[in-house]
Amino acid sequence: MQRILSRAARRCTNSSAAFKSPHAQVNVASGVHSENAPTCSNEYGEFTWKTSLVKYMQADIVNALRRGDRRRASMILSNFQNTNWALTKEDFSYILEYCAEAPDPLFVMETLELMEEKAIGLSKGIYRHVIRALSRGGYTKEALHWLNLLGEKESTHATLPFFNIFLNACGSSANLKDVECCLETLENYLLGKSEITYCELLKIAVLQGNRPAIYDIWKDCTRHYSPSIITQRRFLRALTTLGDLHSAYHILQRMVAIATQRSDHLKLSSKGRYQSSRLDIPVLALNESEYLKLLVDCNLQPSQGATGKNSADVQPEIFEEKTHSLETVQLNADLLSTGNNLSDKVELENGSVRYTLRCAQSAVRRFLRWSFSDLIHACVQFSNCQLAEQLFLEMQKLGLQPSKFTYDGFVKSVIAGKGIAYAMKVIEAMERRGIKPYDDTLAALSEGYSKNLQLDLAEDFLERISKIQPKHIRAINALLSGCEIMNEPERAVHILAKMKHVKMKATLRTYEILFSLFGNVNVPYEEGNVLSHADVSKRISIIEMDMLNNELQHSFVSMKNIIRAFGAEGMIEEMLRYLNVAENVLWNINPYQKSDLYSVVLHALVQAKESHKAIRIFKTMRSCILPTDVSIYTTMIECCKWLPCFKSASALLSLMLQDGFHPTVVTYTSLLKVALAKDDFEGALDLLDICKTEGIEPDIQIFNTILSRAYTRGQIHVIEYIVECIRRAKIQPDPSTLSYTFCAYEEHELYNTAIEALQVLSMRMISEDVSILGKKITVFEDLILSEEPDAELRIIRAFEAAEEFLAMALLNLRWCATMGATISWSPEESLWARRLASSYDDNKRPHIIPSEVPQSWERKPYFGVSG
Repeated sequence: MQRILSRAARRCTNSSAAFKSPHAQVNVASGVHSENAPTCSNEYGEFTWKTSLVKYMQADIVNALRRGDRRRASMILSNFQNTNWALTKEDFSYILEYCAEAPDPLFVMETLELMEEKAIGLSKGIYRHVIRALSRGGYTKEALHWLNLLGEKESTHATLPFFNIFLNACGSSANLKDVECCLETLENYLLGKSEITYCELLKIAVLQGNRPAIYDIWKDCTRHYSPSIITQRRFLRALTTLGDLHSAYHILQRMVAIATQRSDHLKLSSKGRYQSSRLDIPVLALNESEYLKLLVDCNLQPSQGATGKNSADVQPEIFEEKTHSLETVQLNADLLSTGNNLSDKVELENGSVRYTLRCAQSAVRRFLRWSFSDLIHACVQFSNCQLAEQLFLEMQKLGLQPSKFTYDGFVKSVIAGKGIAYAMKVIEAMERRGIKPYDDTLAALSEGYSKNLQLDLAEDFLERISKIQPKHIRAINALLSGCEIMNEPERAVHILAKMKHVKMKATLRTYEILFSLFGNVNVPYEEGNVLSHADVSKRISIIEMDMLNNELQHSFVSMKNIIRAFGAEGMIEEMLRYLNVAENVLWNINPYQKSDLYSVVLHALVQAKESHKAIRIFKTMRSCILPTDVSIYTTMIECCKWLPCFKSASALLSLMLQDGFHPTVVTYTSLLKVALAKDDFEGALDLLDICKTEGIEPDIQIFNTILSRAYTRGQIHVIEYIVECIRRAKIQPDPSTLSYTFCAYEEHELYNTAIEALQVLSMRMISEDVSILGKKITVFEDLILSEEPDAELRIIRAFEAAEEFLAMALLNLRWCATMGATISWSPEESLWARRLASSYDDNKRPHIIPSEVPQSWERKPYFGVSG
């Protein structure tokens, strides 16, 4: 330490030869000359030498603190104690300033002890550093003590900024007891409150999610002040954070009014921050305001986002006072009579005058643009596209050019409210102005196209992002989810490779999608086999290992997707093992989530014909009193077709009704499957009639269930009856309907009838409405009767994926024409169609060919309730 101080002394002596002797010997530790050393040439030289040395020692202490070497810093500080120099408060100001910014409250206390020993007086600057370091460092009691000392010493409004410093620190911890003590001290010394005080209280209210406190703070602030545009923006941001867009909108109106009147001017501070040019004179507070009590006594809960009607319900009247219409921004006659050039005037058609902001101060315009952007971004969070669109249009009317940030919020809001197509129009207008979208905007567009399943465009916008960041993982997850829905694993592999290239970490949602996307090999194209089972196990193990490397645990969704993947591949043992793991690992899932897992398992067991295991799982659910639903009962009813036992299905239906669930069309479809498992076509048709009687609208699947079994058993009369039922129910047939009907006739060698039926059903699959057919007959005939070699390919490409049934119907009609049939666009004129209608009108039930029912099918119910 002696060597360091000596080196500092040498620097000072070498730099000031005018007042030092080259033979001077200085005892740096004591700060006095030795007896043999000559004195300095003058007192000014000694003062300069001491000042330079102290500055060097302060810098050395601060550097040691920055390095974390507190021992060295304390050692250098102790040398101040051993000197006889006449130290002043300026000799410690740099140290205290650093400790206030760090913050380092402990070293502040150590420095204050030394200053007290040296009897060094404290200035307001020292108080500022000490209070800032103590309050930000968590020593609030000590900071309050210093505030009391300062209040007793000064008792002037000049001390209010020190209380604001303390409140600023409380805004990070939201310790309401400390806030209450600070406010009580303010009241005791009658220091009042400034705009900054209100802003600091506002931060605390936002951190607590206390929207009523914000209203009271605003009320008290506007009672004593005309808040500056900076203060009003802080209130606007606070309200948007807590979801009150209605109140924030009214504050924005006030800000526009201030800008049009040019009553507020902004300037840059030394730190480059905007501040109002007017003086912030505190208002005397003679009694405690109501909102101060509210901060402590009210039940503070995070406010839920309120938009539209909800936000209007809680919006107080104080925000509706003295506001101007944002759509017209008209100034009253008193202001106009002043003759000041307030802003640009625009004559409207109705004779009124609207004022724009082209003549307002550039800083004020910038603040307004920021506030518009803040509110537009809040519209994204709380799904209020209508307000976002209104704000965007008003910006342009007022002469405020939207920035990239504004467009970012507006595009995101439009995507959620009006769709991706409308958002692209905004992007095109933006690019015409030469504004390049943010990467976040491109990510939002990619996410929107992914949700629309337009994966090519989604991937294109993802590629346009200049630098992919972790926050863009949401867009990547949306694209992976689209790949899952569209069954495009190859595209997903390309996306994962890009993620690895940019070293982006996957989230839990990513892994949830990957388990669902890559958990199957053959499904839904063919049943699993030994090779596919091994491949599925390998894939899931790799994904789980990568998930473990990223220190992520399984969620309910990831476990559910794994169980579903194993079940779809028919890997029953692995599925049941993971069900057991999920029950042990996901101990915090609620009963409904656990029931959801059991529902997935039951469906897989029924598909795998593991009826006895399904029954055991179902009984476990009932013994554990897990909630059930219509889907679970429907699955178990379908399970009865493998027994086969209609009494068990009836027992399940009875349990379902007891639990308060009403059967749906899917439930009746499962009952039909049980009845048809015993070739009970009469019972199946009775169930179909009951379904109609109960007011349940049948769908094409329930009819196809009967058609499938009738085709298998060669019951052509049943097929014809069901086809006419489909027409009477005004349901369009699907490819399965055509297949069962055509193949039934073809197997009985009724070829002409088969072609006629295929033609009629294909017409009905296109449309039942003759007027719709009439508009497109010419186009359809060109495709059907075309002699070009690629005619079939043209038909396929002419229609999108959503119109695949239309393409199939046209291909069927083309084949019928190739076989020599005459294409008629009036299917009801067909002899086959008229015969089916005539038989139905005669109330003739189809003739059922009896078949033997094995006695083994008649069993007792499995579920304890008789039918």
